[in-house]
Amino acid sequence: VSPGSCWAFKGHEGQVVIKLPARVHLTAITVQHITKDASPSGTVISAPKDIAVFVSLLGTSAGGVDADGKEESLLGTFTYNVEKEPMQTFPLKDVLPPRAEAFSYVKLLVKSNWGNPWYTCIYRVQVHGR
Repeated sequence: VSPGSCWAFKGHEGQVVIKLPARVHLTAITVQHITKDASPSGTVISAPKDIAVFVSLLGTSAGGVDADGKEESLLGTFTYNVEKEPMQTFPLKDVLPPRAEAFSYVKLLVKSNWGNPWYTCIYRVQVHGR
């Protein structure tokens, strides 16, 4: 994790869909950004702020639906706090029925950042589950 070595997208809203190597029952997600000390500008305003996590059996680009007729299911929303540690783990709600299948795709939807009007950066995303 070094300054500039990030997945950057234009503006303060964006999303990424990650195809998992196997189906997973997600339990948490970790998001990482650089620290203020590591930032050449001394700020981390490009860090994501409000984030939502969705899962699906089919990638959203495929336009498919899951077994319940939904394209995707919301597992949680959270706020990445730039005043805390750069690597933050957020537990996801277990909103799925116990018999539900594990999922193949996870979508990270960034709804806002910490004030950068031109771009938002994500340095690392980790998915936790079983």
